[in-house]
Amino acid sequence: MARELVIGLDLGTTSVKAVLFDMSGSLVAESEQMIDTFHPQPGWAEQDPTQIEASCRQALKEVTSEAEIQEGELTSIGISAAMHSLICLDEQDNPLTNMLIWSDGRSSSQAEKLLHTKGMEIYSRTGTPIHPMSPLNKLLWMKENEYEGYQNASSYVSMKEYLLKKWYGERVIDYSMASATGMYNLENHAWDEEAMEIAGIRKEQLSQIVAPTHVLRGMDRVIAEEIGISPETPLVIGAADGQLANLGNGSILPGEVNVSVGTSGAIRQFIRGGKVNEKHETFTYAFTEDTSIIGGPTNNGGIALQWLKDLLDFQGTHDELTSLAEEVEPGADGVIFLPYVNGERAPLWNQNAKGNFYGLSIGHRKPQLVRAVLEGITFNLYQIGKSLEEIAGESKKISVNGGLTKSPLWVQIMADVFGKEIHLSDTHHNAAWGAAWTALVGVGKVDSFEAIKGNIPSEKAVKPNMENHQKYMKIYEKYEKIAEDISIHFV
Repeated sequence: MARELVIGLDLGTTSVKAVLFDMSGSLVAESEQMIDTFHPQPGWAEQDPTQIEASCRQALKEVTSEAEIQEGELTSIGISAAMHSLICLDEQDNPLTNMLIWSDGRSSSQAEKLLHTKGMEIYSRTGTPIHPMSPLNKLLWMKENEYEGYQNASSYVSMKEYLLKKWYGERVIDYSMASATGMYNLENHAWDEEAMEIAGIRKEQLSQIVAPTHVLRGMDRVIAEEIGISPETPLVIGAADGQLANLGNGSILPGEVNVSVGTSGAIRQFIRGGKVNEKHETFTYAFTEDTSIIGGPTNNGGIALQWLKDLLDFQGTHDELTSLAEEVEPGADGVIFLPYVNGERAPLWNQNAKGNFYGLSIGHRKPQLVRAVLEGITFNLYQIGKSLEEIAGESKKISVNGGLTKSPLWVQIMADVFGKEIHLSDTHHNAAWGAAWTALVGVGKVDSFEAIKGNIPSEKAVKPNMENHQKYMKIYEKYEKIAEDISIHFV
């Protein structure tokens, strides 16, 4: 009996992954290709779109070869992609520029100025915070600086759009990737006229907006042959990595929250409609016409711990570093850490935010600092989570994935701070599985997005210590006041 297989192609910031699954979500084969990031000037962050496209071909080629896929076994391919990338293309769809990625901060002054003029009006319609990460602000920087690639461009696209145009000749963008540009109107599901005017571009220079289940066929024959698949293999456009990470671990119903914490972090949940946080603390990005994902990304997850490791010149492993914190009770003996060492997105949305240790005394040592950093990262996520609850109501289930989940101590701290069970997924391929499942929905192999709940790898749950939770809530009150004071006076 022939196998039924599906591929999730995950275009990340640090790597491209092709993950081959069977219909139950079990891993069959995977390939990861690393991506180079360039920093031509301080605060700039660029990647080569032609290198990434070649890496996608290579990753797909490796999984189809490893699994020895036979004709008719591959049902479809779905794509997940990192948000906020921007490439300027010429009339032949060749890149005029490198790709600016989410962490490119060159438009900080434009974002600050826009926020204090028309920014809140734009945010209320688009749900995209006014921040250097968004393509709207990147385009505004290009416009004001008479950037050559911008001035000569025929179109402006993300990495996913560039890939699809090269492979299929179609210039299309799904709801979520369009939403993350800062130029998509959540109410009328179209490009926002005022946002385009601010960016200095025309609607014709942007892609056609389609559903995440949109199917493409007729891949360029040379590329299909190189990958080792039929050109008529259906490829489903998919969505952004945030939406698909939630989908991939089953966090799709109201009240189901997913937290991803690696180098950076994010906390997200799906809602009906497209409601926006009035205080500009979180994002709202469309997924389908009827649903959106709300959440907040933080720049400071594991990178804050790495910063401390480097600062202390700690020669051991990350596990050995975090184990030092086990010597200290909750509250780190009075030390509170504001984790803004890499600037901050949610909840401050200020690239110039700075980290801070509060309450240091002569008796504090490495264990207290490590514990404070782990707690500070968690308090920041909790603060974002509170903003989500203002829109979506109290969370019912919290699932966590990412590199920091390898630390049992940090997972317990998270359970204690949130005061709820933390569910840990056995897979590190949530976004890829979400992309693959979207592909299966698109080609009619499964009935709905919600049906993925029957195809999720087993989870384990970590219960909170409610006595510690009460302690943490008192500490959090101080954390919140210090964070507010810092955001007003020192950023």
